Amino acid sequence: MKILVAMSGGVDSSVAAKLLCDEGNTCIGCTMKLYENADADVVREHSCCALDDVFDAQSVAYKLGMKHYVFNFADDFREKIIDKFVSSYVNGITPNPCIDCNRYMKFDKLFSRADILGCEKIATGHYARIERQGEKYVLKKAVDPSKDQSYVLYSMTQSQLARTLFPLGNLEKSETRKIAAESGFFNAAKPDSQDICFVPDGDYAKIVELHSGKKSPCGNFVDTDGNVLGEHSGIIHYTIGQHKGLGIPLSGKRYVCRICAESNTVVLGKEEELFSRKATVCDFNWISGEAPKEPLRCKVKIRYRQPEQWATVTPIGESGARIVFDEPQRAITPGQAAVLYDGDTVLGGGVIENSENQYKG
Repeated sequence: MKILVAMSGGVDSSVAAKLLCDEGNTCIGCTMKLYENADADVVREHSCCALDDVFDAQSVAYKLGMKHYVFNFADDFREKIIDKFVSSYVNGITPNPCIDCNRYMKFDKLFSRADILGCEKIATGHYARIERQGEKYVLKKAVDPSKDQSYVLYSMTQSQLARTLFPLGNLEKSETRKIAAESGFFNAAKPDSQDICFVPDGDYAKIVELHSGKKSPCGNFVDTDGNVLGEHSGIIHYTIGQHKGLGIPLSGKRYVCRICAESNTVVLGKEEELFSRKATVCDFNWISGEAPKEPLRCKVKIRYRQPEQWATVTPIGESGARIVFDEPQRAITPGQAAVLYDGDTVLGGGVIENSENQYKG
């Protein structure tokens, strides 16, 4: 089988390529050039897609006897990922650009390149599994729960799942590093990427102002009754649930409960005011390709490292859903993903639009 393997230069995609080559497949490596990390002053070893990572991927491909290409997707990345990231923060929303990158880059652009190169499938180093059940493909959690990445893959479609391979889905991370070391890969101990590739040292506000070309205006902190508590330094500096770095004297600990872009206010409240049982989700993708006709009981995850929580989910049309959790959830954040699970199977997911019981401003 001819396979296009996405290679970031890290240990995971390198081992994925080796496993597929060992099976006798004809593999072609590729690295997506998305952003010049040096332009954003990002430390190389804590990012992905840097120029040095391209060289790392090329070295592994050469060692495995694979052809390797570099695809420059910088313009598309800026339009679909960075511009959306900036717009979201300006509008008081906290986005997840890594999910968008998977959706619009890895599982969109790569398929078009695979077709050009005559590849039947693409492969990545994601920790997740794909199984065929009857006429449908299902996306499942990885065997290693500490590395499972199924949460960021909820937007995959049936046609994409049919042409995608995740060779690491049944491996523990320690096994991956062992294979890399035994294979003589110089990146066997290379640290995993931690930060968003185009955000230096986690300074989101700096990137938003850099790409928007303007400074976020100051405004008011208010309580849940609308009383002014002090001045904030621009809504792009805050996210739901934050309590550190508010910069104003307060009696007792206060948390960001809501960000109101229209009035340029940041609503502060007590921790109990962060909790809500209900959320509306938009841009929903049902992995089966069909929305259920009735409400369903399942578990839902509203952030990457959070355990799933029991909820009742009611589909709204083909691309929306209403979620009612059994127990109140802390800091349900607009812009983040809500992903549905039935055991270790991903049912689908979407973008949190709002949650109830929050101050409306």
